[in-house]
Amino acid sequence: MTGSIPRLLGYVTVGVGVAAVGYVGLVTGACPLDLGIGRRVRPLGPQQLEMAAPRELVFDVIAEPYLGRTPRALADKLRVLERGGDMVLAAHFTPLGGRLGLVAQTVETVRFTRPERVDFRLVRGPVPHVVEAFDLSEQAGGAGTRLAYSGEIGADLWGLGQRWCELVAARWEQTVAASLAAVKAEAERRATSAAGARGSRPDQPPPATAR
Repeated sequence: MTGSIPRLLGYVTVGVGVAAVGYVGLVTGACPLDLGIGRRVRPLGPQQLEMAAPRELVFDVIAEPYLGRTPRALADKLRVLERGGDMVLAAHFTPLGGRLGLVAQTVETVRFTRPERVDFRLVRGPVPHVVEAFDLSEQAGGAGTRLAYSGEIGADLWGLGQRWCELVAARWEQTVAASLAAVKAEAERRATSAAGARGSRPDQPPPATAR
């Protein structure tokens, strides 16, 4: 009887350790769980932002870190793994906070349809299914842009997957909201700078937007 207690404690310790490792692997995206059974899906968003910048410019702000050279300031958040003409495979890194300093990694395909849409599809992450899109529409005679975000997220194992979806979706949408705010700030900064440059040189035509 006395010999079984240490063994039981050993089993419990191993079980707790395995559960902890599994949880860390799941939340960071290192060990994704994709069983394909009992999948539950819920919407992401919608989120909308009005930007005082032309649609082409807003599209460029979104696309440049993927299709061009990734800025050094984004090196710890974004890594392009493969790059094509209108689509990339990219890894995104999101700090989770806490004492362990965990960082969630997702790998996604990102497809660009200039100038009106950007599509994201999850390849690897804390859940097996995420699809998202940024839809850009012109406002105010072309001087403004409305960016609409929407998508869906899914996880397996019925009610357990549904609860996991809710946890992941809350953090996911916060991250998207912060990214959209950064896009808005940069697009409006560029639009203001371009307007100022044209105002100081009225004899010069407006600069062409890269395509």
